[in-house]
Amino acid sequence: MPLFLLSLAGNVLAVLLDPSWWAIPALLVGWYAADLASGLVHMYMDYRPCPAGKGLDALYFYPGSRESEAYKLLWRERMSKVGPLDRLVYDFKNHHPRPNALGRRDLWRLIGSTVILAALPVSLLLNATAYAGLLPGWAAAGGLALIVGGAFAQYFHGSLHRERNPWIVTALRRCRLLMTPAAHQLHHDTLQRDFATNCGWSNPLVNRLFLALRRRGMLDDSGLEPGA
Repeated sequence: MPLFLLSLAGNVLAVLLDPSWWAIPALLVGWYAADLASGLVHMYMDYRPCPAGKGLDALYFYPGSRESEAYKLLWRERMSKVGPLDRLVYDFKNHHPRPNALGRRDLWRLIGSTVILAALPVSLLLNATAYAGLLPGWAAAGGLALIVGGAFAQYFHGSLHRERNPWIVTALRRCRLLMTPAAHQLHHDTLQRDFATNCGWSNPLVNRLFLALRRRGMLDDSGLEPGA
């Protein structure tokens, strides 16, 4: 995390060293792109089937307390049978009937995998290209917005299921740069629309894509829950 924050600071400096009015639209385009990415990933994760024969349905439909040692033991045992991607897929499905659980998770659990696998490498690449003079400051601004929005997408998602949030989240909502819990509830009401979880600007596009894929027989509802 410290290396990621240092890299982000370097990108901010690159933007400030080459100021341009074009940075403002570039920031908005980057923020839109991050929102679009959050929607596409969310749609894919929601409808990608969990691996069969791994017993994840026993976790999903567990009848007892999820704070019990029996459940925690079962969780560790079943998750040891699947890879990191399938763990994320399960988390997305488990989130639907238990949305508030996402809001209780700490920052690193929400963004750690995204930072390590994508945001940090892209940020370092942006550092290198910006300081090598291969990117103007306004382009670095767009890349910076995309990186921040992408890295913190799942944190922003979690904030939609949390009553108390840092002041910056509230401020960004007032500026319409982050969506509100009421807007996100439209997704939970049907699981067939409004998959983007940052600002929601891209939801009209993602919704049309979802409907087109459904008409082609893809994104079947059977993928929404782990099967036996």
